Amino acid sequence: MSNQLRVHAALFLVTLIYAANYSLSKDVMPVYMTPFGIVTLRVLGASSFFALIKYFVAPQDKIIGWADNRRSIICGICGIGVNQLLFFSGLNLTSPISASLLQTIAPIVVVIASAILLSEKITLPRVLGIAVGAAGAATLILSRNAQAAVYPHATLGNLFILANATVFGLYLVLVQPLMRKYHAFTVLARVFLVGAIIAVPFGWRDALTANYASFPLKIWLEIGYMVVFLTILAYLLNNWALKYASPALLGVYIYLQPVLAVLIAVGLGKDHLTWGKAGQAALIFLGVWLVSQKPKAANVPTVAAEAVPD
Repeated sequence: MSNQLRVHAALFLVTLIYAANYSLSKDVMPVYMTPFGIVTLRVLGASSFFALIKYFVAPQDKIIGWADNRRSIICGICGIGVNQLLFFSGLNLTSPISASLLQTIAPIVVVIASAILLSEKITLPRVLGIAVGAAGAATLILSRNAQAAVYPHATLGNLFILANATVFGLYLVLVQPLMRKYHAFTVLARVFLVGAIIAVPFGWRDALTANYASFPLKIWLEIGYMVVFLTILAYLLNNWALKYASPALLGVYIYLQPVLAVLIAVGLGKDHLTWGKAGQAALIFLGVWLVSQKPKAANVPTVAAEAVPD
């Protein structure tokens, strides 16, 4: 298998992992475990794994200096702790399709954050893209449909997902200098450690008091999926693929994630695709596409095309 095929395989697998999670998580929460309990298991499992791997593959590599240490702490707060607490809280309250569509807002946040923090140029098409994407997200967040009885707090859940996509977009901008300067496992071990410190106080009681004896095999497998595949494997494959993938290629997989999420959710009977959601998806996709257009003679951060926030 050529390296190009490996990159495509890695990106598709990551996309599929995230897409499936929107529906699989619905089996676990809130009946068997709360959102914060799930987050606690995820961050503890991932932080332990990355710390162990870092010890073997990059034992001498350390984040040094107040500026880089401060940046890594902010990345851990935004990209892991707050990000995951918001994501699972939102997914618990809204539908899988709505959550997956709102996640694609992250590239728009990356462009805005890059303009503020990195002095990146915002062109007219990007301004238009931000407006169109925001309109699509706003109509999706505020819309009420036939599923209101199933998700009575969907508006709040959608706002949580939007906030999740926002903090993860900020994380993508902030983490880029660390990834270029240090070993990937050094950065991942640090940000997951910080994320665990943030998230565990919110969910350790839920994780300890869950009635594990009542969990059927299916639920155990889905929890294992969220810890091993959704957290550890997805981060590993993403970091490897980013070394070889172009922004344009990563942009393709931004659009593929909600498409797969819709197919999985509808196939499993977890959600229904309506014409309203299709129109909202079209607005968001158009906005993201406009924002992802590279300005002439500008150096756009590679991470601006990566939107796999959860």
